[in-house]
Amino acid sequence: MKWKAVHAAAAIGELAGIAPEYRSPEIRNFPAMLRDTGGWRYRLAEQGVDDLAAILEPGLAALLALHGSGAPASAAALALWQEFHTARAGLLALIPPLGIER
Repeated sequence: MKWKAVHAAAAIGELAGIAPEYRSPEIRNFPAMLRDTGGWRYRLAEQGVDDLAAILEPGLAALLALHGSGAPASAAALALWQEFHTARAGLLALIPPLGIER
């Protein structure tokens, strides 16, 4: 799964001036937890991670080009970082709470 690759976009946070974030066990173990859940949630998450990677890849390339040109990139990086966090929260919500039928 592209989950680890999506989180390799920590450079976005650096460009936004944000300190590296702590990755909770829920975030680190998301792929395994979702595989255990299976079914429609797994398929939806797989598509969501692909979509998120498709957004982050060109966004990060644009930010790096902007930064490389000497132009300020922090505002654009912050906007992309916020989009990443919102999308990731939606994906994490696909994991049902313990005790709930999967």
